[in-house]
Amino acid sequence: MAATTTTTQAAIITPPKQDDFKERADQAAVPYRGPRLPAVPDDLVVPGIFDIECDERLWVPQAPDVWFRPLLFSVSGGYFVNILRVRRSGILSRHRHAGAVHATVLKGRWHYLEHPWWATEGGYAYEPPGDIHTLEVPEDVKEMVTLFHVTGAYIYVDPDGVPVGVEDVFSKLDKARKHYEAVGLGASFADQFVR
Repeated sequence: MAATTTTTQAAIITPPKQDDFKERADQAAVPYRGPRLPAVPDDLVVPGIFDIECDERLWVPQAPDVWFRPLLFSVSGGYFVNILRVRRSGILSRHRHAGAVHATVLKGRWHYLEHPWWATEGGYAYEPPGDIHTLEVPEDVKEMVTLFHVTGAYIYVDPDGVPVGVEDVFSKLDKARKHYEAVGLGASFADQFVR
């Protein structure tokens, strides 16, 4: 068997000039000059989302001692992002997910009766489509606050999985519009969150 040799030839590299760095740095700071892509919605920036003690009118009642603060209603994408605030313990709901859910716990903790894990302050939870579970806030938690990104819908079910209700981006938007009208902000206040 013949021996094989590999020869590596070193390339001669000319180091960049100082002006080359300056030109690249200047180009990096230049904003995009091209046309806006068609049908791209406006950006959405919501300040102060971690201010849980913000104007109470921003919190939309969902159930006794349960509110949500909308951050985004993606009617074209079929999802919503909101902060859920709960000031009571016990069972909140039993539901099935039509799409994936991402949760980031800002305050307190909660769990699902069907799972061994706990969602705790500063933690993140992923809930897959099709998962059915019963959300409980324990008695020692006075306030639970969680940021939820919900795709699809919550399908509320009885203990046997029979559907009893549905909540999606459209029902959340409708509830927010009615609430903002009732508290004097106007129904159109919710429209700033629609994309």
